[in-house]
Amino acid sequence: MSGPDIITMGCRLNIAESEAIRQMAADQDDLIVVNSCAVTAEAVRQTRQAIRRARRERPDARILVTGCAAQTEPQTFAAMAEVDAVIGNREKMEPSSYISPFGSSEVEKRQAHPDRFSTSLETNGLFEQPSKVRVADIMTVRDTAPHMASAFADHARAFLEVQNGCDHRCTFCIIPYGRGNSRSVPAGAVVDKARELVDAGYCEIVLTGVDVTSYGPDLPGAPTLGLLVERILKGVPDLPRLRLSSIDSVEMDDRLFDLVAHEPRMMPHVHLSLQAGDDMILKRMKRRHSRADAVRIVERLKAARPDISIGADIIAGFPTEDDAMFARSLALIDDCAIVHGHIFPYSPRAGTPAARMPQVDRATIKARAARLRAACADRRDAWLRSLIGTQQSVLVERSGLSGHAENFASVRFTTAQTPSAILRATITGLEKGVLIAQEAA
Repeated sequence: MSGPDIITMGCRLNIAESEAIRQMAADQDDLIVVNSCAVTAEAVRQTRQAIRRARRERPDARILVTGCAAQTEPQTFAAMAEVDAVIGNREKMEPSSYISPFGSSEVEKRQAHPDRFSTSLETNGLFEQPSKVRVADIMTVRDTAPHMASAFADHARAFLEVQNGCDHRCTFCIIPYGRGNSRSVPAGAVVDKARELVDAGYCEIVLTGVDVTSYGPDLPGAPTLGLLVERILKGVPDLPRLRLSSIDSVEMDDRLFDLVAHEPRMMPHVHLSLQAGDDMILKRMKRRHSRADAVRIVERLKAARPDISIGADIIAGFPTEDDAMFARSLALIDDCAIVHGHIFPYSPRAGTPAARMPQVDRATIKARAARLRAACADRRDAWLRSLIGTQQSVLVERSGLSGHAENFASVRFTTAQTPSAILRATITGLEKGVLIAQEAA
């Protein structure tokens, strides 16, 4: 074994940061790091489940929990006998966090005295918490950790973190309390890292962040995400493919729109944070766009770049959502041509305004989520069928057996291909939401 085991939950930003952790803790062979997600109650439940499974599989390892769930509810994880330490999102970017704070005999101590490590309390000046917790107030963080611009994932494409935190306060969202206020990585550091990634053989870079389209106001001169993209494309001319993670459509200015719509090295794929298709629900969510705004930006993108594919996040069963409101969200899938849908059943997060609103019953939420997923699958499959017989430019994943087209369609090859290569492939079929391809002659 070499280095720590990393269990990553949740978003692409966590994927990027997990790779930074892997590098920082490279000499910690006895360590398991669980990089948690707090976006829903289900994500927290899955994190706890992953911790218990990790302990069963490696009873002698040290288990450290970090990420957004560790930041927002550290006591939950500190109370688990399986957990040896809990650190926050700021602390996870410090190499010293991965050296055992309890010494090399920590596992033996935990096994001999489990109660001590699940109930012992001390005061850290902010709140009373278990002694194995090191979680600072994330709202006091104003800078970006030096590792933010140097994190990338063990995939054929690299995830480059350019922004963290969020200044918005959507009523359903706990993530700002896990990530802190918005802060941006200076453009020079981003360009340098992008160049380093290309030199290391990466053909595609995905710019990630909590609210990536809010990039820049905290930096000198207040650059925008569009300006950052321009600098990357100019400063790294050998980069074949650049992609954006989830963006807020209301923050897409004309410069960024023109790049997405017309720049060949920008991939024809956007993932929009839409959340709902009913204006009253959007207001109660404290979103900053209307239904018409969402439809309009997609119509503009499609008109400028017809091959662009649209992804979106949609929440099912937000508090007060009635049948008519849900129907408008369901119709949004067709109205915005959503082929990469991420459906989230609403779950109340303690401390958020939405948790105090009249709730939709769980059975209704589950049924609405299922209908949204089915509608997304139908739309996706019809789109994928339309690609049969075409040629697509595909980035081959590390396995050599699969990849992603420029439009982010999943592709499986009939024969193994060169990992990390970009090749022209002929699409010959469709199986279970995945295109079947062979290398073009």
